[in-house]
Amino acid sequence: MRKIVASIFFVFSAACASAAQPDSDAIDKANKSAQSWLALVDTKQYAATWEQAAPPFKAAITKSDWENAVAAARSPVGELEQRVLISASYTEELPSAPRGQYVVIQYKSKFSKKHTAVETITPMKGPDGTWRVSGYFIK
Repeated sequence: MRKIVASIFFVFSAACASAAQPDSDAIDKANKSAQSWLALVDTKQYAATWEQAAPPFKAAITKSDWENAVAAARSPVGELEQRVLISASYTEELPSAPRGQYVVIQYKSKFSKKHTAVETITPMKGPDGTWRVSGYFIK
């Protein structure tokens, strides 16, 4: 009986570990993508952020409108001074978004004109395996 319980526990543990691994890999890759994308935002390369965004992002807003919107959101907060990861969670469903692979990432950020802000960035995995930003919000 102990061998059966131990075997079941081992199989269950292995299944959980293998199920968690893709989420962990996804989170790592999505976070790297988000950081690269945010570096472009931080250096005011707004057109480049639109170019590198996920197709649903591009379909939702024109490049020109995005450049205006992100400039309007970031200008009042000033220059980035610090960004610290708060959370990152993998999901396959988001409200008002197509089904897919997403990682919702939140950073606690400090800017020169706003000392406490939360940036939420949501990369999604494309059909080519590349993680691209599909949403960005700052509060």
